[in-house]
Amino acid sequence: MELRHLQALTAISDHGTFSAAAEHLGTVQSNISAHVARLEKELGTPLIDRADGRLTAEGTVVVARARRILSELDALMSDVAACKDEVTGTVRVGMIGTTARWLVPRLMDAVAQRHPQLRLVIVEGTTTGLEPQLANGQLDLAILNLPVSGKDLVTRLLFEEDLMLVVPEGHPIAAREQPLQLEDLAELELLLPLPGTAFRDELDSVTRPLGITLLPAAEIDGLRLIASLTFEGYGPAILPATAIPGWLRERFRPVQVVGLPRRRVGVAQRSRGLPAAPTRALLELLRSTVAQPEGRPQGVHVPV
Repeated sequence: MELRHLQALTAISDHGTFSAAAEHLGTVQSNISAHVARLEKELGTPLIDRADGRLTAEGTVVVARARRILSELDALMSDVAACKDEVTGTVRVGMIGTTARWLVPRLMDAVAQRHPQLRLVIVEGTTTGLEPQLANGQLDLAILNLPVSGKDLVTRLLFEEDLMLVVPEGHPIAAREQPLQLEDLAELELLLPLPGTAFRDELDSVTRPLGITLLPAAEIDGLRLIASLTFEGYGPAILPATAIPGWLRERFRPVQVVGLPRRRVGVAQRSRGLPAAPTRALLELLRSTVAQPEGRPQGVHVPV
């Protein structure tokens, strides 16, 4: 078994076809076919269903292990380079959209200044979408809503963020001078996160004990999409403080609701395996970047 055999199979899983995998790896399709055939012969089982091009059950298992093997190889090479005081390599980071808007530019500046040979790959997504990508090795780190459900992941709190009810400037609630109470939310149709997501669980944990049932105008996976729909006039929503871009703050008003918890955002990584030097360096930059008060958005609170 050779690394190129595992690379070929993983590339097919990522890009969908033999030809796309060949293009990604800079080779020809016949080489990809030969690598996969050699791997299948050695393992004694088909790894790809030639009828539809999808991985077999055995192929799925092999790809999951192959990702870890290839990730460890990358980590080995990066660690050796780090011994020469050169942090070099690629770190693949998943990040929820409302946090990515303000954190990614600051993180890129910090990387350019501290580790110019470090390459970032940023994947924006929801917590529910990013968590499995982290668990199966497609990502090295992920910035997610806490808590996460994955048993193979460990997390560390990065910051907490105020939650506000966001309404258009002309909405009747926008004219209120006093903060709302949780009971007032029962009278509103809201754009809400999906049941079972970390953010929705946080909201339900403070409303249900009071006998309050949040009324959904729609239930959506992804705070950034919820925010976009709110800004397009589809209804009020409970959003983190950083969800309102500066250029929209004159048209939409964040309203304080007494009793709403803060959103907890943390960095997650796999519990197994030693993170590579680039990943360790980026973790340190993440913590220091978030801790810097300069440029940190209003409503974001960093634990001491």
